[in-house]
Amino acid sequence: MARKSKPKATKRKSKPRKTRDPIQFHPIRWLWRWTIRMALIAASVVVSLVAAHSVINPPQTFYMSQESKRLGEIDYTWVPLDAVDPVMARSLVAAEDANFCEHWGFDMKAIRIALEEGSGRGASTISQQVVKNVYLWHGRSWARKALEAGITPLVELLWSKRRIVEVYLNVAEFDEGVFGIDAASHHYFGVSPADLSPTQAARLAMVLPSPKKRSASRPTSRQRKRSAQILDGAATIRRDGRASCFED
Repeated sequence: MARKSKPKATKRKSKPRKTRDPIQFHPIRWLWRWTIRMALIAASVVVSLVAAHSVINPPQTFYMSQESKRLGEIDYTWVPLDAVDPVMARSLVAAEDANFCEHWGFDMKAIRIALEEGSGRGASTISQQVVKNVYLWHGRSWARKALEAGITPLVELLWSKRRIVEVYLNVAEFDEGVFGIDAASHHYFGVSPADLSPTQAARLAMVLPSPKKRSASRPTSRQRKRSAQILDGAATIRRDGRASCFED
């Protein structure tokens, strides 16, 4: 019996391989992606730095370094707020930001008044000044104001009000080359911050807007009047509770 022959296997035609299109480089898309990445990295660094400074004292500020180079040296020693008479903190707040305990970094009422008067005077809070002194640079520019506006709520969120006052008193300039409340107390009155009298504290707070033009130990008659106003203001915010957020 004859065997049936098996049909010959037909060879399948191989499909031509599809060639991948070469990857195209889109510079704008690449730049955008890296811009977002760098912004996120920068934001993470800022958040970490601000969080760390809620418990770790910040180093000398950029402005302190500039003045140190210009003058050769500066007078500066950090002291905790517990080593400062409470009247100094109250005088600072009365002079610079009486509603400090009632806002979240921006005094909207003061800002509205400043806008109506066409001036930014009086609108900057203690929190904003701390951000400027510790993290930014002095001078007027939109870039600095934008960064200040972004970091201020972060400081308010991560720091206590007491910590904000403590840092401010330790980085503020009270005379040429004199930084911080410890150096200022010894420089002007020869006493430690813990031994400041209410009048001395009011005079130190009085010089803060213009430390190179005012003197706590040799005030003019106009500066004496301003000191008296601060003295009354410090007593007032103690009575009405506006000092409660930064006092023990």
